[in-house]
Amino acid sequence: MGLGLTGYVVGAVLLLTVAVFVATRSRAKASVGGDVRLLHSLPNYYGYNAAMFTAVPALGVLAIWLLAQPMMIESAVFKMIPDQLVGEGSSRGLVMSDVRRVAEGLDIAVAQGALSADQADTIRTDQSDVRAILADVGVALGSDVQPQVLGAAQSYRARSTTGSFWMVIVVGALALVGASGAYAVTNGTFRARNVVERGALGLLMLAASLAILTTVGIVLSMLFESINFFRLHPWTDFFLGGSWAPNFRGDSDLSILPLLWGTLYISIIALMVAVPVGLFAAIYLSEYAGAKTRAVAKPLLEILAGIPTIVYGLFALLTVGPALVSVFGRGDEGLLGVDWMSGATAVLTAGLVMGIMLIPFVSSLSDDIINAVPQSLRDGSFGLGATHSETIRQVVIPAALPGIVGAVLLAASRAIGETMIVVLGAGAIAKFSANPLEAMTTITTRIVSQLTGDTDFASPETLVAFALGLTLFVLTLGLNIVALYIVRKYREQYE
Repeated sequence: MGLGLTGYVVGAVLLLTVAVFVATRSRAKASVGGDVRLLHSLPNYYGYNAAMFTAVPALGVLAIWLLAQPMMIESAVFKMIPDQLVGEGSSRGLVMSDVRRVAEGLDIAVAQGALSADQADTIRTDQSDVRAILADVGVALGSDVQPQVLGAAQSYRARSTTGSFWMVIVVGALALVGASGAYAVTNGTFRARNVVERGALGLLMLAASLAILTTVGIVLSMLFESINFFRLHPWTDFFLGGSWAPNFRGDSDLSILPLLWGTLYISIIALMVAVPVGLFAAIYLSEYAGAKTRAVAKPLLEILAGIPTIVYGLFALLTVGPALVSVFGRGDEGLLGVDWMSGATAVLTAGLVMGIMLIPFVSSLSDDIINAVPQSLRDGSFGLGATHSETIRQVVIPAALPGIVGAVLLAASRAIGETMIVVLGAGAIAKFSANPLEAMTTITTRIVSQLTGDTDFASPETLVAFALGLTLFVLTLGLNIVALYIVRKYREQYE
């Protein structure tokens, strides 16, 4: 019901916007007797001005309302749930999920005529089998509906209905006020173009601010939850401990160091694959390949960047891992007759596949950077008698080195933040080991694991995911800053 109502509201606002655009444009022309040369701005600007004041405030408030209303309603409704329902084996998220499903089922039952609106608001579990009624309208619940949950669902439904009613009133009023105000001020001397351009500038500034505010919001959300984690778990164990052994019954060892070791180990192997291959591919494409070869080879190489990481993970698990086991494992059945690798998941498996994934990142950036080296440097080297390969080794690569380093650092930050490949290819064991044929785990894998399942975000074993995420964010942010600084310095040198 909420989505349909929202669609109707958006459609009504857009229709009003089109109508007021046409009306104000005609009013502007009529105010000068049809001679548009007497207008301060072009006729369309008067329409744009009216459309802007009609649609932007109304749709902006609508977006904020749709985001804020569910959170406010859930916060108010959750207070109605007794503490015994939010105990061991349950969580706030699970209880509120049941409340929302029951409320949705009541709405569907009213829409299909199974219940009247008054019955949906007053029905009690001791009067009727609510679970059976909801099942009849296609809403299945795993257990019987508790009276407290039903009461919370009825309150949720009532608050949602009231909120939707006032949403329509407020959004409609804003659209009408904006439309009537813009129509009233429209005349031949009104500086519509200036207003529209200032409005467009404001929208551009808002769009730029949203990116910054999103980053700030992400950091703050992780920071606050990390603070809650460190209130429950000593920071010394997290940063200085030597083992990772979460136990949701207490007495957990939650040190990031084994996870950080696995993350860096896999990333180093990936870079050992991606950097040489990507750099050599960039050198060939920029210095040796002809125009036709480059036009075909570079897009094919960059296709690797468009493959979903889950596909790389399956490739690691089903192809690369078994191939490595056939070489380094299975004893006498293996190619080398050794038994060094017991399973397909290993650091080397994830590192090799991740390196393949990073090749287009290194090659594409390095290719652009090498092409940006001035041709005059090459000509000077040729004039001194250097060969093509000597020019590349002694002139082009040193000149492009700062940019290449920046590309490598950007690829490293991409490797550190990778999830699906290491989930499927690296294993789930947190430990210190220098053997690349053993299974290990990474920070991103543990974040997924700790937040998978029914969590109440009240235990250190769950909150540790936010501390891990914040640490990973700081690490990758530092690499990105260093890489962008190096690339910017390079570009300033050669532009």
